Amino acid sequence: MRPDPRLKWTVLGLVLAQLLACWLVRGLAWRWLLFWAYAFGGCVNHSLTLAIHDISHNAAFGTGRAAHNRWLAVFANLPVGVPYAASFKKYHVDHHRYLGGDGLDVDVPTRLEGWLFCTPARKLLWLALQPLFYSLRPLCVHPKAVTRMEVLNALVQLAADAAIFALWGLKPVVYLLASTLLGLGLHPISGHFVAEHYMFLKGHETYSYYGPLNWITFNVGYHVEHHDFPSIPGCNLPLVRKIAPEYYDHLPQHHSWVKVLWDFVLEDSLGPYARVKRVCKLAEERL
Repeated sequence: MRPDPRLKWTVLGLVLAQLLACWLVRGLAWRWLLFWAYAFGGCVNHSLTLAIHDISHNAAFGTGRAAHNRWLAVFANLPVGVPYAASFKKYHVDHHRYLGGDGLDVDVPTRLEGWLFCTPARKLLWLALQPLFYSLRPLCVHPKAVTRMEVLNALVQLAADAAIFALWGLKPVVYLLASTLLGLGLHPISGHFVAEHYMFLKGHETYSYYGPLNWITFNVGYHVEHHDFPSIPGCNLPLVRKIAPEYYDHLPQHHSWVKVLWDFVLEDSLGPYARVKRVCKLAEERL
């Protein structure tokens, strides 16, 4: 349980890569811009959201320098195009504290989502629109007061978007937004959204994935390990499994996020309803 000293440099490299891409796409035809937004930008932006996930657990600088982590998350947020990092931190704490908690864990789809997106075509649409559901669901399920950090996050993001538009025009801004919408929607990496907590086997609500996509997702596939030890940075989660294989190797696991998406769309037993939902008592906030 120690900070990952390489995380800040990885984030810097990913942000610079997207800034370079913004410069390169400024003269592309729209069809090629969307192609590269899906094939390249989608991977980078999705990776950055998972960097923000790790940073929300203070993985970059440790708990003793919380402000450093918050501002690094805001920096990692820049290519995403919309302010996201501060709000994610605020709600992700509840996901760990109240896993599956009705009205508390906003990772769990609403009843309306479960009722509406119940056929293969509708589930496919739901997967494609995941970024919208993830951003709007908290406002409906468990709204919280806007924090100062969220306001600062929004101001920095708007300034960055305006600067890119002023320097290179509309296409780079569209490229970044498309990278986020496509990369977090119907994309191979997005299989982790479904793989982590949807009940593929009755009685098992959290699953790990140990495949190669972990290399570009900060080992988010090691999800059982992460929920056991959320303070351990993604770079060290494989070590947890190596140290204690008797606790993890026998558990059901996923071998392909693409297959996860395929099964989710086509299997009648899977859908937004396929989540464990429990009643949780709201913990007291201690200062």
